[in-house]
Amino acid sequence: MSNNHEPRRRFLRQMLAAVPAASVTAGGALSLTACGDAAAPSAATADGARHASHPEYFTADEWRFLQAAVDRLIPEDASGPGALKAGVPEYIDSQMDTPYGHGKIWYMHGPFHPDQPPEFGFQLNLAPREIYRHGIKACDEHCRRHYGGKPFAQLAAADQDAVLGQMEHGKIEFEAVPSATFFAFLLSNTKEGFFADPIYGGNKGMAGWKTIGFPGARADYADWIDQPGAKYPYGPVSIDGRRG
Repeated sequence: MSNNHEPRRRFLRQMLAAVPAASVTAGGALSLTACGDAAAPSAATADGARHASHPEYFTADEWRFLQAAVDRLIPEDASGPGALKAGVPEYIDSQMDTPYGHGKIWYMHGPFHPDQPPEFGFQLNLAPREIYRHGIKACDEHCRRHYGGKPFAQLAAADQDAVLGQMEHGKIEFEAVPSATFFAFLLSNTKEGFFADPIYGGNKGMAGWKTIGFPGARADYADWIDQPGAKYPYGPVSIDGRRG
Protein backbone atom coordinates (compact mmCIF):
# COMPACT_ATOMS: atom_id res chain seq x y z
CA MET A 1 0.00 0.00 0.00
CA SER A 2 1.51 3.32 -1.01
CA ASN A 3 2.14 6.24 1.30
CA ASN A 4 -0.71 8.08 -0.42
CA HIS A 5 -3.10 5.56 1.10
CA GLU A 6 -1.59 5.63 4.58
CA PRO A 7 -3.85 8.44 5.93
CA ARG A 8 -6.97 6.34 5.31
CA ARG A 9 -5.30 3.24 6.73
CA ARG A 10 -4.27 5.21 9.85
CA PHE A 11 -7.77 6.66 10.17
CA LEU A 12 -9.33 3.19 10.05
CA ARG A 13 -6.87 1.92 12.64
CA GLN A 14 -7.93 4.77 14.90
CA MET A 15 -11.57 3.84 14.33
CA LEU A 16 -10.74 0.25 15.23
CA ALA A 17 -9.10 1.40 18.45
CA ALA A 18 -12.43 2.92 19.49
CA VAL A 19 -14.25 -0.40 19.02
CA PRO A 20 -14.09 -2.82 21.98
CA ALA A 21 -11.73 -5.71 21.27
CA ALA A 22 -14.57 -8.21 21.59
CA SER A 23 -16.47 -6.44 18.83
CA VAL A 24 -13.68 -6.93 16.31
CA THR A 25 -13.86 -10.70 16.31
CA ALA A 26 -17.28 -11.28 17.83
CA GLY A 27 -19.05 -8.38 16.16
CA GLY A 28 -22.66 -8.54 17.27
CA ALA A 29 -22.06 -11.50 19.56
CA LEU A 30 -23.42 -9.68 22.60
CA SER A 31 -26.41 -8.26 20.81
CA LEU A 32 -27.17 -11.54 19.08
CA THR A 33 -26.92 -13.74 22.14
CA ALA A 34 -27.87 -11.46 25.00
CA CYS A 35 -30.96 -12.62 26.88
CA GLY A 36 -30.56 -16.01 25.24
CA ASP A 37 -33.26 -15.60 22.61
CA ALA A 38 -31.32 -15.17 19.38
CA ALA A 39 -29.07 -17.49 17.42
CA ALA A 40 -25.96 -16.68 15.44
CA PRO A 41 -26.69 -15.82 11.80
CA SER A 42 -26.43 -18.39 9.05
CA ALA A 43 -23.77 -18.36 6.37
CA ALA A 44 -26.30 -16.88 3.95
CA THR A 45 -26.86 -13.99 6.31
CA ALA A 46 -23.12 -13.53 6.77
CA ASP A 47 -22.69 -13.10 3.03
CA GLY A 48 -25.42 -10.44 3.03
CA ALA A 49 -27.38 -12.39 0.41
CA ARG A 50 -30.56 -12.62 2.42
CA HIS A 51 -31.33 -8.93 2.58
CA ALA A 52 -28.86 -7.02 0.44
CA SER A 53 -31.70 -5.63 -1.68
CA HIS A 54 -34.59 -6.16 0.71
CA PRO A 55 -33.76 -5.11 4.28
CA GLU A 56 -35.79 -6.81 6.97
CA TYR A 57 -36.29 -3.83 9.26
CA PHE A 58 -35.65 -0.63 7.33
CA THR A 59 -38.13 0.78 4.84
CA ALA A 60 -37.02 1.60 1.31
CA ASP A 61 -36.50 5.29 2.16
CA GLU A 62 -34.64 4.43 5.36
CA TRP A 63 -32.48 1.96 3.46
CA ARG A 64 -31.49 4.65 0.96
CA PHE A 65 -30.53 6.96 3.81
CA LEU A 66 -28.51 4.25 5.55
CA GLN A 67 -26.59 3.33 2.41
CA ALA A 68 -25.80 6.96 1.66
CA ALA A 69 -24.76 7.75 5.24
CA VAL A 70 -22.39 4.84 5.79
CA ASP A 71 -20.88 5.49 2.36
CA ARG A 72 -19.86 8.95 3.56
CA LEU A 73 -18.59 7.68 6.92
CA ILE A 74 -16.30 5.07 5.32
CA PRO A 75 -16.12 5.77 1.58
CA GLU A 76 -14.41 3.54 -0.94
CA ASP A 77 -11.14 4.86 -2.34
CA ALA A 78 -7.95 3.64 -3.96
CA SER A 79 -6.78 2.03 -0.73
CA GLY A 80 -9.76 -0.30 -0.36
CA PRO A 81 -13.52 -0.89 -0.24
CA GLY A 82 -15.80 1.30 1.81
CA ALA A 83 -18.76 0.58 4.04
CA LEU A 84 -21.11 -0.30 1.17
CA LYS A 85 -18.98 -3.07 -0.31
CA ALA A 86 -18.17 -4.30 3.17
CA GLY A 87 -21.89 -4.90 3.81
CA VAL A 88 -22.26 -2.39 6.65
CA PRO A 89 -25.93 -1.57 5.84
CA GLU A 90 -26.75 -5.29 5.92
CA TYR A 91 -24.99 -5.62 9.25
CA ILE A 92 -26.94 -2.73 10.79
CA ASP A 93 -30.23 -4.04 9.40
CA SER A 94 -29.57 -7.46 10.93
CA GLN A 95 -28.89 -5.90 14.33
CA MET A 96 -32.30 -4.24 14.48
CA ASP A 97 -34.07 -7.53 15.27
CA THR A 98 -31.65 -8.66 17.98
CA PRO A 99 -31.86 -8.04 21.75
CA TYR A 100 -29.55 -5.07 21.11
CA GLY A 101 -31.90 -3.60 18.50
CA HIS A 102 -34.88 -4.00 20.83
CA GLY A 103 -33.02 -2.48 23.78
CA LYS A 104 -33.10 -5.67 25.83
CA ILE A 105 -29.49 -5.39 26.94
CA TRP A 106 -30.15 -2.11 28.80
CA TYR A 107 -32.35 -1.01 31.65
CA MET A 108 -35.17 0.65 29.76
CA HIS A 109 -37.38 1.94 32.58
CA GLY A 110 -37.49 5.50 33.84
CA PRO A 111 -36.72 7.93 35.16
CA PHE A 112 -34.53 9.09 32.28
CA HIS A 113 -32.06 11.96 32.52
CA PRO A 114 -30.64 12.60 29.02
CA ASP A 115 -28.40 15.44 30.21
CA GLN A 116 -26.37 13.20 32.52
CA PRO A 117 -22.70 12.36 31.70
CA PRO A 118 -22.03 9.12 29.76
CA GLU A 119 -20.95 7.25 32.89
CA PHE A 120 -24.57 7.29 34.03
CA GLY A 121 -25.43 4.92 31.20
CA PHE A 122 -28.04 5.02 28.48
CA GLN A 123 -30.62 7.71 29.28
CA LEU A 124 -33.31 7.46 26.59
CA ASN A 125 -36.55 5.50 26.47
CA LEU A 126 -35.84 4.52 22.85
CA ALA A 127 -34.32 1.24 21.66
CA PRO A 128 -31.72 1.43 18.87
CA ARG A 129 -34.25 0.44 16.21
CA GLU A 130 -36.45 3.34 17.34
CA ILE A 131 -33.50 5.72 17.37
CA TYR A 132 -32.80 4.84 13.75
CA ARG A 133 -36.44 5.18 12.74
CA HIS A 134 -36.87 8.59 14.38
CA GLY A 135 -33.39 9.81 13.46
CA ILE A 136 -33.62 8.97 9.76
CA LYS A 137 -37.08 10.54 9.49
CA ALA A 138 -35.93 13.72 11.23
CA CYS A 139 -32.76 13.97 9.14
CA ASP A 140 -34.63 13.56 5.87
CA GLU A 141 -37.18 16.19 6.95
CA HIS A 142 -34.34 18.57 7.82
CA CYS A 143 -32.70 18.00 4.44
CA ARG A 144 -35.96 18.58 2.57
CA ARG A 145 -36.44 21.89 4.37
CA HIS A 146 -32.93 23.15 3.67
CA TYR A 147 -31.95 21.50 0.38
CA GLY A 148 -34.78 22.11 -2.03
CA GLY A 149 -37.01 19.23 -1.03
CA LYS A 150 -34.31 16.56 -1.35
CA PRO A 151 -33.86 13.83 1.28
CA PHE A 152 -30.38 13.04 2.58
CA ALA A 153 -29.70 10.28 0.04
CA GLN A 154 -30.20 12.69 -2.88
CA LEU A 155 -27.82 15.38 -1.63
CA ALA A 156 -24.38 16.01 -3.09
CA ALA A 157 -21.57 14.35 -1.14
CA ALA A 158 -20.35 17.66 0.29
CA ASP A 159 -23.85 18.48 1.57
CA GLN A 160 -24.18 15.01 3.08
CA ASP A 161 -20.90 15.52 4.89
CA ALA A 162 -22.11 18.88 6.18
CA VAL A 163 -25.34 17.38 7.53
CA LEU A 164 -23.49 14.50 9.20
CA GLY A 165 -21.10 16.97 10.81
CA GLN A 166 -23.98 19.06 12.12
CA MET A 167 -25.61 15.97 13.61
CA GLU A 168 -22.34 14.85 15.17
CA HIS A 169 -22.09 18.12 17.10
CA GLY A 170 -25.81 18.32 17.89
CA LYS A 171 -26.34 21.43 15.77
CA ILE A 172 -29.60 20.13 14.27
CA GLU A 173 -32.68 19.94 16.48
CA PHE A 174 -34.56 16.65 16.17
CA GLU A 175 -37.85 16.23 17.97
CA ALA A 176 -37.85 12.59 19.12
CA VAL A 177 -34.13 11.87 19.51
CA PRO A 178 -31.10 14.18 19.83
CA SER A 179 -29.28 14.39 16.51
CA ALA A 180 -25.92 13.78 18.23
CA THR A 181 -27.28 10.60 19.80
CA PHE A 182 -28.53 9.34 16.45
CA PHE A 183 -25.19 10.12 14.83
CA ALA A 184 -23.32 8.34 17.63
CA PHE A 185 -25.33 5.15 17.06
CA LEU A 186 -24.87 5.41 13.30
CA LEU A 187 -21.10 5.88 13.56
CA SER A 188 -20.64 3.18 16.18
CA ASN A 189 -22.66 0.60 14.24
CA THR A 190 -20.87 1.54 11.02
CA LYS A 191 -17.50 0.85 12.65
CA GLU A 192 -18.81 -2.44 14.03
CA GLY A 193 -20.13 -3.50 10.62
CA PHE A 194 -16.83 -2.66 8.95
CA PHE A 195 -14.59 -4.40 11.48
CA ALA A 196 -16.66 -7.19 13.08
CA ASP A 197 -16.23 -10.81 12.10
CA PRO A 198 -17.95 -11.52 8.75
CA ILE A 199 -20.23 -14.12 10.33
CA TYR A 200 -22.34 -11.22 11.61
CA GLY A 201 -23.20 -9.85 8.19
CA GLY A 202 -20.64 -7.09 7.65
CA ASN A 203 -16.94 -6.91 6.81
CA LYS A 204 -17.62 -8.79 3.56
CA GLY A 205 -14.51 -10.39 2.16
CA MET A 206 -12.85 -9.27 5.41
CA ALA A 207 -12.37 -5.91 3.71
CA GLY A 208 -12.02 -3.99 6.97
CA TRP A 209 -9.44 -6.41 8.35
CA LYS A 210 -7.41 -6.43 5.15
CA THR A 211 -7.30 -2.64 5.04
CA ILE A 212 -5.59 -2.43 8.43
CA GLY A 213 -3.73 -5.76 8.33
CA PHE A 214 -5.74 -7.39 11.13
CA PRO A 215 -5.30 -11.21 11.22
CA GLY A 216 -8.80 -11.97 12.49
CA ALA A 217 -9.40 -15.11 14.52
CA ARG A 218 -6.18 -16.93 13.68
CA ALA A 219 -5.32 -19.40 16.40
CA ASP A 220 -1.69 -18.35 16.72
CA TYR A 221 0.33 -15.42 15.46
CA ALA A 222 2.42 -14.91 18.59
CA ASP A 223 5.65 -15.25 16.58
CA TRP A 224 4.96 -11.83 15.07
CA ILE A 225 4.37 -9.92 18.29
CA ASP A 226 8.07 -9.19 18.77
CA GLN A 227 8.62 -8.11 15.16
CA PRO A 228 7.51 -4.47 15.10
CA GLY A 229 7.21 -3.11 11.58
CA ALA A 230 7.29 -6.55 9.96
CA LYS A 231 4.47 -7.21 7.51
CA TYR A 232 2.23 -10.07 8.61
CA PRO A 233 2.36 -12.49 5.66
CA TYR A 234 -0.99 -14.27 6.05
CA GLY A 235 -4.53 -13.14 5.37
CA PRO A 236 -7.25 -12.92 8.02
CA VAL A 237 -9.43 -15.81 9.17
CA SER A 238 -13.06 -15.63 10.28
CA ILE A 239 -14.41 -17.35 13.38
CA ASP A 240 -16.10 -19.91 11.12
CA GLY A 241 -12.81 -20.73 9.38
CA ARG A 242 -13.23 -18.74 6.20
CA ARG A 243 -10.01 -17.18 4.98
CA GLY A 244 -9.60 -13.75 3.48
